[in-house]
Amino acid sequence: MQLGVLIVYSAMLVGIGLFISKRVKGASDFLVAGRSLGPGLLSATFLAANIGAGSTVGATGIGYTSGLSAWWWVGSAGIGSLILANTVGPKIWEIANRYDLRTVGDYLELRYHRNVRLVVAVLLWFGTLAILAGQLIAVSWILGVVADVPKWEGCFIGGLVVTAYFAAGGLLTSAWVNLVQLIVKFAGFLVAVPLVLKAVGGWHGAGVSAIAASHPLGANYFSLTGIGLRGILSYAVILIPSFVISPGLIQKLYGARNARVVRIGVNVNALGLLAFAFVPAILGIVARSQFQLTNPELALPTVMARLLPPWLGLLALAAVFSAEISACDAILFMLSSSLSVDLYKRVLRPQADEQDVLRVGRISAIGGAVLGILIAIQLPSIVSALRLFYGLMSVALTAPLLAGLYLWVGAQRALTAIVVSLAATISIYLATHGVGVGIFDPYALGIACSAVIILVPVLRKA
Repeated sequence: MQLGVLIVYSAMLVGIGLFISKRVKGASDFLVAGRSLGPGLLSATFLAANIGAGSTVGATGIGYTSGLSAWWWVGSAGIGSLILANTVGPKIWEIANRYDLRTVGDYLELRYHRNVRLVVAVLLWFGTLAILAGQLIAVSWILGVVADVPKWEGCFIGGLVVTAYFAAGGLLTSAWVNLVQLIVKFAGFLVAVPLVLKAVGGWHGAGVSAIAASHPLGANYFSLTGIGLRGILSYAVILIPSFVISPGLIQKLYGARNARVVRIGVNVNALGLLAFAFVPAILGIVARSQFQLTNPELALPTVMARLLPPWLGLLALAAVFSAEISACDAILFMLSSSLSVDLYKRVLRPQADEQDVLRVGRISAIGGAVLGILIAIQLPSIVSALRLFYGLMSVALTAPLLAGLYLWVGAQRALTAIVVSLAATISIYLATHGVGVGIFDPYALGIACSAVIILVPVLRKA
């Protein structure tokens, strides 16, 4: 029954996507939804993209191992979204609207040089495939718990569903499908949390309370700061900048009607993330009290399948499935727009018309999904995939993108910052086996390196 419901639900999402795709007439509709999104659709498509594998299955796995301090995984994304909504977002929307920009690559070429655009595009292609793989791994865990589906089959099914509706209509299709997914997500999780707690005797039930006596963190397992300053910084440094400068999110906000819609829509998304951050942490703690799991990332689907009444378990599993699929379409959007505009239109065929760009965007989405499936089959976990993507993106883009909006920095300086900071990050990672120096992990040190390269000449002039 659980598998049957997920199949019917997937078919419904594809059907909605194909119906909305009839309104897609050209590349502008596919890439930026014709700049027609209001605050409701913008906040829905942001939240749907941000509450994905990392925010549900991955964060619940962190809650299983680290307790309430798993809040910082999703909470950091909410903090980054607040910054995006009130600083970078409206400013970059104004520029995008004025110059008809469709990708972050468009902005980087306008502000710096074509070479900066190409270097960042190549980095994003690799990083985007890693994060897509993370979402597909989550789908495979869900289907594995529900129907004992092998990992490779689960990855294939998830990739097939999201590609079917996204390739048809791009951002315009995704925005409407995301609205449906968001309703299912919040309905499922809002009902699931109190009933899961009730099933184990509440927050102070015997099973939950016993964790403090046996867990290495002790009572800190139930503290927001249980993982310590270093642990909190490791999430904050990677995730806060990522949700300020994420190409996928910035390209979504290009679809807003105006800068006011950006502020409202992205702020609503931020508040939603800050509140939702408690959900996977609590569910992870409950899973720890009831199940001995060899893979912590199975905590969420296991709780949904075993601790809830059958009817509610179906809704909850649909909510989790929605989370992973909606994040997948955001990633395919980032990949297809970069390949169709940054590479095809700007480098390979500058004379390409709107229909050519639309066709290449759809082909790119299908090709990206295939590669993402293959990588997902090989990667061991969701969090390992997401940390790779968020880390590379934060190191490469944070300083150049923000400096481009607020300071005058030349193209050569931006390129130097990208290349040197990435090299420094990789070197520190290898030299310290990923530990970093002191309380700072390799990604934090890489971002600092990039900022120094960008800011030193500016400070000298001042």
